[in-house]
Amino acid sequence: MQYAYLGKSGLKVSRLCLGTMNFGPATDEKEAFRIMDAALDAGIQFFDTANIYGWGQNSGLTETIIGRWFAQGGGRREKVVLATKVHGDMHDPADGPNGAVGLSAYKIRRHLEGSLRRLQTDHIELYQMHHIDRHVSWDELWGAFELAVAQGKIGYVGSSNFAGWQIAEAQVKAQNRHFLGLVAEQHKYNLNCRLPELEVLPAAQAMGLGVIPWSPLDGGMLGRNALKMLEGTRSGRNPQKIEKHRDQLEAFADLCNELGEPQDNVALAWLMTHPAVTAPIIGPRTLEQLESSLRVIDIKLDEAVLKRLDEIFPGPGGEAPEAYAW
Repeated sequence: MQYAYLGKSGLKVSRLCLGTMNFGPATDEKEAFRIMDAALDAGIQFFDTANIYGWGQNSGLTETIIGRWFAQGGGRREKVVLATKVHGDMHDPADGPNGAVGLSAYKIRRHLEGSLRRLQTDHIELYQMHHIDRHVSWDELWGAFELAVAQGKIGYVGSSNFAGWQIAEAQVKAQNRHFLGLVAEQHKYNLNCRLPELEVLPAAQAMGLGVIPWSPLDGGMLGRNALKMLEGTRSGRNPQKIEKHRDQLEAFADLCNELGEPQDNVALAWLMTHPAVTAPIIGPRTLEQLESSLRVIDIKLDEAVLKRLDEIFPGPGGEAPEAYAW
């Protein structure tokens, strides 16, 4: 496994991040335990989750599964760089109107305590805002996060789904308070979704954030089984999208066949070539899927291959503002 600093922090994380969104809804606890054990054995020590995973009335289920895995001991908790998120509705009647989607100092305090309880830990390395809340000031947000850091309940703060200008604003406000600010932005970024290259990735690099791409396979569309549209797979549930991009996906499959690598691993390896990217999130449903993804670390894409990928999946091109100003 390879490791990299997370943004401007001194924290090193594995260059593959284990996403746990499937734990509970799609992957039972026993298999989730096997996946997490195998990830650690392979050197993946960066685990990502969110308080709402499990979804709806089952929100919190994924954190609970991870907490029970930690409780087995054996140094599991000590070895993991743990990331979770706050923003969504946990469907807790005690939250009242303050449980709705969003952020506030009140909600951050309550939902952080809930995550710590479910995860059976006293601290979280990376606590991420799952989305921006336009109704809350940065003074309120940074005040809440500063307190959590001072209490030792979180180590670092991250964002997710932020615009480039919001990242810049957050960092300026943090700097004015003599606070470290954001160290990571978790963002949708993949071969078929390259718009972040214009604003978000440059902002992250300039402001000291490591980018953690989510949906690196675009909902399975960049996976090895996309064109087969197998029943039960994510790509199989979206045949219209597959047909819309069939020519691109067939060209991508041909290139990957030439390379002797499956599409999903090439898509992940491509992400890791961008200097802003720290670790794409892999979200295996099975142990076999995890084991297949480990090969990504060893894949090297040369300039000729990168050029062909640009031709198949052209990005927005150029830099902002020139790309859209003229």
